[in-house]
Amino acid sequence: MNIQQPRSSVTAPNDLGAYWMPFTANRAFKATPRMLAGAKDMHYFTTDGRQIIDGAAGMWCSNAGHCRPAISEAIAKQAATLDFAPPFQFGHPQAFELASRIVGLAPKGLDHVFFCNSGSEAVDTALKIALAYHATKGDAARTRLIGRERGYHGVGFGGISVGGLVNNRKLFGSLLAGVDHLPTTYDREKQAFTKGEPEWGAHLADELERIVGIHGASTIAAVIVEPMAGSTGVLVAPKGYLKRLREICDKYGILLIFDEVITGFGRLGYAFAAERYGVLPDMITFAKGITNGAVPMGGVLIRGDIHDTFMKGPEHIVEFFHGYTYSAHPLACAAGLATLDLYREEKLFERARGLEPMWADAVMTLRNEPNVVDIRTVGITAGIDLATKNNAPGLRGMEALGSAFFDHDLMLRVAGDTLALTPPLIVTEAQVGEIIDKVARVIRAVA
Repeated sequence: MNIQQPRSSVTAPNDLGAYWMPFTANRAFKATPRMLAGAKDMHYFTTDGRQIIDGAAGMWCSNAGHCRPAISEAIAKQAATLDFAPPFQFGHPQAFELASRIVGLAPKGLDHVFFCNSGSEAVDTALKIALAYHATKGDAARTRLIGRERGYHGVGFGGISVGGLVNNRKLFGSLLAGVDHLPTTYDREKQAFTKGEPEWGAHLADELERIVGIHGASTIAAVIVEPMAGSTGVLVAPKGYLKRLREICDKYGILLIFDEVITGFGRLGYAFAAERYGVLPDMITFAKGITNGAVPMGGVLIRGDIHDTFMKGPEHIVEFFHGYTYSAHPLACAAGLATLDLYREEKLFERARGLEPMWADAVMTLRNEPNVVDIRTVGITAGIDLATKNNAPGLRGMEALGSAFFDHDLMLRVAGDTLALTPPLIVTEAQVGEIIDKVARVIRAVA
């Protein structure tokens, strides 16, 4: 079905050289550009007029689809009313309203929000809160941070230090001192072709006991994990794993941070994955879905007693020396409020939860396609691992990305040789069928 195509006023840039693109093979891209000129609901539109179905929600963020009028109009109205308000020592009503709305969606006990502008900033903010919290309590020796192998926590120095993706770390020196890592929860031999949470793997949380034994609990400030590791290829937490982490952190007085930049706002069928798994972390980082990707925004949900620990001393003194010029930016807050309204009015979290079984069944039909070595699904996500081609890791994945875009009018994400599918939560059953059919064609094309 063709729909009216909104288009950018600039459709053919005359020079591709000036822009150094992030996380992109720049030379390959500029030889064969994948250019987008517009978007609407489930589709992007290319500069040459093609309609591309979005199997990736942009980059895990456009959960309600693209160019939703309620969000666009809220941003425009806010820009004409209050374009910027300094966040240090001043406020504006939308910031407080949005924080209250987010707290209302969060698990009970996470009572405060600190705003920033991205998932990377949210992670670094949470890590700083953890360190400062222990220091304020008189436990200044608690400086060690624990991440996980194959974890992705953004690109700040804190985030790549606790992250566990080698290419994100290896060029940037020694990073933060005093960081250790839990093992990845993924074992293909024991978990292949799993729908939802794997049965095997909860015991891997006990590796935190080993790390405590090496360093001493009194030196460890926080553990940070993704309930579902998205950027590394959709690695789902095993059944019981997160609850076991919570138990060990409680035992030793260690803070537990859930990085929900991807899983927040409906991706796993709930406002936050913490609700799905019945585990209350001490902090949750969020971004992406909070504004439907329309304006950059991130933040941290924080347990009430952690916040209150800082609220002591003279009232005229800044309690926490941290923040950003664009924290709680008025346009981002307007987008966030309109986005939360859409999620509620269209019941998109519940919709995702109801669609999950059909989605999982549809994706699993790909298991017999050539070179498919594993498929994992949870919520409205899927990771499809393809065999490495010609001893060149990532080559088949990049070929699939190009084939999808140019030959099959499909946008998907790739992580190495893993295809990631994460469509907007407004996806219909018919569009699920279309996406899966196109993915099958792509996999055959790169066989």
